[in-house]
Amino acid sequence: MGNPPEQSGFARLRHAAFLESMATDLPRNYATQEVNHLTLAYFAVAGLSLVRELHLVDKDQITKWILTFQVHPEAHDDLDNGQFYGFCGSRTTQYPSNNLKDPSHNGSHLASTYSALAILKIVGYDVLNIDSKALLHSMKKLQQPDGSFMPTHIGAETDLRFVYCAAAICSMLKDWTGMDKEKAKEYILNCQSYDGGFGMVPGSDESGGGTFCAVAALYLMGFIQVDLTSNLRESGSIDVQLLLEWCLQRQAADGGFQGRRNKPADTCYAFWVGGVLKIIGAYHLIDQSALREFLLTCQSPYGGFTKFPDDGFPDIYHSYYGLAALSLLEEEEVEPLCAELGIMSAAL
Repeated sequence: MGNPPEQSGFARLRHAAFLESMATDLPRNYATQEVNHLTLAYFAVAGLSLVRELHLVDKDQITKWILTFQVHPEAHDDLDNGQFYGFCGSRTTQYPSNNLKDPSHNGSHLASTYSALAILKIVGYDVLNIDSKALLHSMKKLQQPDGSFMPTHIGAETDLRFVYCAAAICSMLKDWTGMDKEKAKEYILNCQSYDGGFGMVPGSDESGGGTFCAVAALYLMGFIQVDLTSNLRESGSIDVQLLLEWCLQRQAADGGFQGRRNKPADTCYAFWVGGVLKIIGAYHLIDQSALREFLLTCQSPYGGFTKFPDDGFPDIYHSYYGLAALSLLEEEEVEPLCAELGIMSAAL
């Protein structure tokens, strides 16, 4: 490969070219993530929407492809058989397997279901047309007594990621029968650490990702206000003062955001932590100019973003979240983002 092209400022068209290539033909080093195919597709499609180049993909074809991943009950009585009727994450999770836990071969997963609905909304499909009754009825059975969610009916870890997925799914489908919001709220409150951030599970170390999942879920469920003054005045939910201090302390000397204490700044946390500040109405308190400069140092000359500044080749995960962070900064050439749902505002 020759020398990378020189760049100055935000390289929108190079990012579009990178994301278009990812949307059509993933490099082979992503083969081990095949089970997360829908999530990878979400990063590519959502990224293209943010750089205003969604026309580079066939939206109708994407819609048809996404809908093939939804699992449907064969009969009405199947709704109470314990299975989750959401979306599978890839073709292999739809194939018969030797998994004795799940002889039905239903690979529906909460994260894949979130990704599927988000993509459908981005490409302009009305998600209210899907079979949401079966999806939400079966999803509620994934909620545990402590308010957390398993991501799949065959059993797996329970943490804030899947509480967030459940809340986002209910929000996009405009139907909250799929979860007990009060129980979910109690679980989230139990995850707040002594210094204001949130761990993925109660008692664990706080992180930027866990904090975003907690705050975004609470906001979607209606437990957080839209402005900072109201949030600081509220005392019945999370400790917003501690949360605010924790988030502001995550902006590092180089302008970027770290995911936890004593870690280097990382592209994705500009969204995970920045998104929290946006949701609670405190985004104006960060050094936005320094953050933009940091993000541009993570911009690959080949298009896309790297995890750290000047870190070699870009990846699809950090490329999407780099664009999402620039959207929060109201970058001129980037589409506005609905931070709590992770989709462009125009798709709502």
